[in-house]
Amino acid sequence: MSHTPRVELGDEHLNASIASGMDAVEAKLRSVLAEGADFVTDKVLHLLDAGGKRFRPMFALLASCYGQRPCSEDVIKAAVVVEITHLATLYHDDVMDEADRRRGVPSANARWNNSVAILAGDFLLAKASGLMAELGVDTVAHFADTFGELVTGQMRETIGAQDGDPVAHYTAVIKEKTGVLIASAGYLGALHSGASEEHTRALQSFGNNIGMVFQIVDDIIDIFSSPEESGKVPGTDLREGVFTLPVLYALQEDTPVGEQLRGLLTGPIDNDADVARALDLLERSTGREKALADVRHYLDAAEHDLAQLPDGPATTALLDLARFTVARVG
Repeated sequence: MSHTPRVELGDEHLNASIASGMDAVEAKLRSVLAEGADFVTDKVLHLLDAGGKRFRPMFALLASCYGQRPCSEDVIKAAVVVEITHLATLYHDDVMDEADRRRGVPSANARWNNSVAILAGDFLLAKASGLMAELGVDTVAHFADTFGELVTGQMRETIGAQDGDPVAHYTAVIKEKTGVLIASAGYLGALHSGASEEHTRALQSFGNNIGMVFQIVDDIIDIFSSPEESGKVPGTDLREGVFTLPVLYALQEDTPVGEQLRGLLTGPIDNDADVARALDLLERSTGREKALADVRHYLDAAEHDLAQLPDGPATTALLDLARFTVARVG
């Protein structure tokens, strides 16, 4: 049974090509992760079986449309490397966040324990390394940088802003934790299709900018959307003591609303009445508008990246994708 999501990309030929590529990615993911002892593979297949949007491999395939070898075997391997790395970071994130659930199923740490979840993440990285070795030294070198940034982002988030600017800290964390791996998907998809260096770098930069857009939009939705719209309980991040961009901007306000929020948000809040009060104060703050201004800044940068690419169905699809993400918050 395929978990591969189908996406409408606005062009029949492109739809067919990417759908076929995504099926190949899914098959390769399963075959690579099923190799090993049963007591290992059932752990690493746990989150794969739970599904997911598979956005990163899809972007790698779209990026490969700019070279002479779109959706080639090496592009498929590169897309799988990025998705396996993403899965590994989820296992490690859930341990650090002490999460109970992930993708609608019990997280690995909740189902087994932290040690098993960490080892499952490490096993995934071993599998990604094996594929990278087949793709060559350029891919290995690129991924050494990428993984270093991912770990830096996770550590930066864990340590906190300390005495620094919380908004600058938040921005650095999401660039390192979210932007860098989506950027990597664009880079590797283009590289292994034989795209020019100019196009490869534009796709890498687009991936970074669209990663920033995705994360900030998600953070806005967490606070300002109804459960019917978002499928999530509003204020989930607040309950966990995670202050995202709209909250950080609101906390900086030199207004009565800002002052009340600073008094209320001193850590995690689990009292429903306090959460409701915080959400009401945030609604009255400038946090949403300021965060949306940042979203538009990154969208402008993403559109500038796409302007460096030739016109065609893939470029149109990427532009539509970027604008659709922003449209989710109005």
